[in-house]
Amino acid sequence: MAQKTFITRLKLTDFRNYAQASLSLDGRHVVLTGNNGSGKTNLMEAVSFLSPGRGLRRATLPEVARVGSFGSFSIFASLEGMAGDVDVGTGTEVQDETTVRRLRLNGAPSRSVDELTDHVRMLWLTPAMDGLFTGSSSERRRFLDRLVLSIDPAHGRRASDFERAMRSRNRLLGEGRFDPSWLSGLEQQMAALGIAMALARHEMMRLLSSLIDQRRDDVPFPVADLALSGFLDDVGMETPAIDLEDLYRERLAMQRGRDASAGRTLEGPHRSDLLVRHRDKDMEAARCSTGEQKALLVGLILAHAELVATMTGFAPILLLDEIAAHLDEGRRAALFDRIDALGGQAFMTGTDVQMFSSLGQRAQYIGVDDGKLLP
Repeated sequence: MAQKTFITRLKLTDFRNYAQASLSLDGRHVVLTGNNGSGKTNLMEAVSFLSPGRGLRRATLPEVARVGSFGSFSIFASLEGMAGDVDVGTGTEVQDETTVRRLRLNGAPSRSVDELTDHVRMLWLTPAMDGLFTGSSSERRRFLDRLVLSIDPAHGRRASDFERAMRSRNRLLGEGRFDPSWLSGLEQQMAALGIAMALARHEMMRLLSSLIDQRRDDVPFPVADLALSGFLDDVGMETPAIDLEDLYRERLAMQRGRDASAGRTLEGPHRSDLLVRHRDKDMEAARCSTGEQKALLVGLILAHAELVATMTGFAPILLLDEIAAHLDEGRRAALFDRIDALGGQAFMTGTDVQMFSSLGQRAQYIGVDDGKLLP
């Protein structure tokens, strides 16, 4: 069984509508209730900053600082993490009119926020994600890459390095500088990184699909069939990686003129799309009802949380915003049982505490009122 990771203390300073806030937690799930606009999602966003990236809203750092503050914020948390007890401090400071994020682990400066994945893995589901299946492919890629990152922390670095190399190539082509040695070097780098990204995505999809098949009779949510398209569809990822790299590098070289005219690179892992189908209905998720899409998404997140626990040996922390709002009482009870069975700590929000009655004593209940936390 996966070991539990959980937050025991959380302190915020100048974060969104919180001038100061402090929580002591005992490892149970955390239910945050209050009126809309009171700060429930803001607190969960703060927790999401205990992982790499820009948090569950993908906000810029200046946007997160409390209005009326000096433009910076800080978050402190004590964790029972994957490497034992750890104190995490993260926040921002303004240097030469630029806002930068800092991280400290047990009081010592960290070289990169990517080190957070050594201590905790985190997944979230928010109302803003309800349009995932009908939205842009870039949103689905971002969702997919967060799933990959949870089991392969190096994926984020590969993706950012690929984007950097691709921007350099685009700039050279846009300026008409067809220097063969320079472009070949960039294309070699793009091929190695791009194929590694694609293989990591396909492997995660294979593992997740296998787990979904194993659990399909035990989960009170529709089964999703998953696929990827948009990059090397004519070849297949079963081809040896070195051959895939050679093929992609050759295509980049041949497509320089086309990419220069388009002003961007037209083939690569940055063009991939996540395809989801409702298995029992044999229907694309985008054509399903709003309720069915939500149920598919919840099922995917829960399945992935189990995959993370299986792959790492530690259950992830879940952030589930307004998770119970559109579920009947029976479906809510089944959902809470499933969350509890994963073995981790979950943060959940809602406007009515009665929606969480079936959780009973498995959770701590905290009221939120205009940036104030009430037991």
